[in-house]
Formats: sequence, C-alpha cells, structure tokens
Amino acid sequence: MNILKKLFGDGIDETMQTDIAKALNQVRLDDLPASTVHEGLLKEAQFKKGNLTLTVTLPFAGRSLWDAIAQQIRHHLQALDSVKTVTCQFETDIKAHETGGNKTPLAGVKNIIAVASGKGGVGKSTTSVNLALALQQEGARVGLLDADIYGPSIPTMLGVHDKPETKDGKQMEPILAYDLQVMSIGFLIKPEDPMIWRGPIVTSTLMQLLNETRWQDLDVLVIDLPPGTGDVQLTMAQQIPVTGGLIVTTPQEVALIDARKGLRMFEKVNIPILGVIENMSTHICENCGHEEAIFGEGGGKSLAKSADVTYLGGLPLARHIREEADQGHPTVVESPTSPIAQKYRHIVHQIGTHLAQQKRSYAHAFPSIQVENT
Repeated sequence: MNILKKLFGDGIDETMQTDIAKALNQVRLDDLPASTVHEGLLKEAQFKKGNLTLTVTLPFAGRSLWDAIAQQIRHHLQALDSVKTVTCQFETDIKAHETGGNKTPLAGVKNIIAVASGKGGVGKSTTSVNLALALQQEGARVGLLDADIYGPSIPTMLGVHDKPETKDGKQMEPILAYDLQVMSIGFLIKPEDPMIWRGPIVTSTLMQLLNETRWQDLDVLVIDLPPGTGDVQLTMAQQIPVTGGLIVTTPQEVALIDARKGLRMFEKVNIPILGVIENMSTHICENCGHEEAIFGEGGGKSLAKSADVTYLGGLPLARHIREEADQGHPTVVESPTSPIAQKYRHIVHQIGTHLAQQKRSYAHAFPSIQVENT
C-alpha cells in the first residue's frame, strides 16, 4: 500500500488505498506473485471523479497478455462503489539480472540467454530463432548470436545474408532481421566454405563475434550454442556473462543422455537453468492432422523433474516449421496466430517471469571508469 500512497498522495483516503490494494492483489499472473502487481508493477496512478487511470509496468515481455491483465484489473476495481471507470496503460521494463559467477556484463546487453542441447539435430537453432522472435514480438529488444561456427544456420532461417559493416573499424554492426539484431559467422564466409578449425580458434572467433558486435540496448541476447558439451562450449559458458540457460531436447533417451550433459555443464559454471524445452514432442500428419508421439513421451518432463528445473513445454514435429525455416520465414512470423506460435509465446512468458524473479544486477548503473596518464 505504500506505493499507492506515494502515487496518489492525498488524492484518496487510506480506506480507498486499502480497497485498491486488495483489488489489485486479486490479479493473477503466471509465475508472478499477485502482490507484485501493486507493489512492484504499478508505475503511475490517478484518481479523479471516480475515474481511475493506472500505468502498469511488466518486468517481462508479455504484450499479448496486456488485454487479459487489464480485464482482471477492471473487473476487481470496478466492483468498488467509488470507482466508475478504470483505464490501464502498459509498459515493458526488463531489468538486468545477475550472471553466473557475476561476470562483467556485456556492453549494450542486459541479459544473455544461452540455448544448449548437448546433441545436434534436435531443432535447437529453430527453437532459438522462434524464441528470439517471440520475445521481440512480446515487447523486448532482442539480439541473436549464432554460435555454431561449423554449421551456422541462423542466416538461412532468417533469410538474411548481408555482410556486417563497421563504423569505427573496431566493432561490427549487427545485421537486422525482423527487428532482431543478429550476428553469425555465416555472414562472414561463403555458405559452401567449411570451417576446418580447431577448438581454441573456434572459441576465440566466437568471443570476437560476441564482444566486437555493437549490440544496441538489448533487453535479451539469445545465444544459439553449438551442439555438444566439449571444450568449446564449456569455455564459452565460463567466459560469457550468461544470465540463464535453456536446454532443448527431444523425447527419446538418445537425446536425453546428451541433454543431461548440457544441464550439468550449466550447473558446473553456476549458470541458472531457466528450463527444459521438449522439441519434436509429437508428429502432426499433414494429411489427416493425426498427432503421434513417434519419439516417445515424457522425456523432457522427466529430465526437468530429475534436475529440479522448470519444464517449459513441448513443441511438435511439423513439416511447415521446417519449410518456413528453410525459406527464411520462421513460424512465429509466418504463422503468428497458429497454435505453435502461441506455444513459443507461452514459453517466453515463463522464461521472462523466471528472469524477473532473479536477483537484479546493478553493474549497468555504474559508469565505466578509465584512468589515463596526463
């Protein structure tokens, strides 16, 4: 109620403040305590002649939830005798959160989410692209780093093959695709050229791509890690200031074995695990629509339960997802109202609310100090 007193001042009495606080406390958001609606998310409030205007700031990307949240707020507040109308305005304000090992944050980036699989061929890159786009559609400023040196597929999936430019000769400008800021080794080489490099060179190149790209005011940078859990992946996880990690797997045990290794990799370097996504959970027949769990059932849920992390949901194996990715038109852009696109959005809501409850990082709030000889 203190926040209400601060916002309203003497505009309403304490009884009215208490009634508004109780009403707001009835609003339910997935994975967020109800009290945060009036204690942490209410930015501005005005009450004049029975007309209540609220500005609600969500700490996660959830633009598609705004109407439903506003309906809840109006439902509870208009039950008060003194309230005639309720108008809700929304903003998104994603904060920077602590990284594993409290590493120095990356310039221009608040949070980094690393997507790992432990095994190739499970659809990790397709999932990374659609999650990044879903985050962007839901109100976040998002970047995407393709960290797969040996098989960079992000340029194809986003339909961009431009060469990055530099304005100062030191940093590269990210390529823009669907409003995402993107960087990949695929922008710097010919598609047919193999990358015959050893681990140390790969790691060095990836760190250059990360640190020498001029990321601009990103709420979230999604890194599509290369498959596996070897020296390259572990070194990157140790050096990059990652806020949280995601594991992508398919249901069968062959994939789960390596996914468990990905989980352990994040644990070893103290990176919080945001959850497990099960890709290719079921196959949807293009002819009759029949849905069948051809790779088995419950693998992702079992993995999440055994590791005591969140199971974020399952995504189907559908031909149109592959076709859209091959054509550079990812599903959440090409088919934004489809059930699959809704699944991606539900996953990013869970990821965002999970991040919002982690400890804040204030490193971005302090100016960098340089000492020069004069």
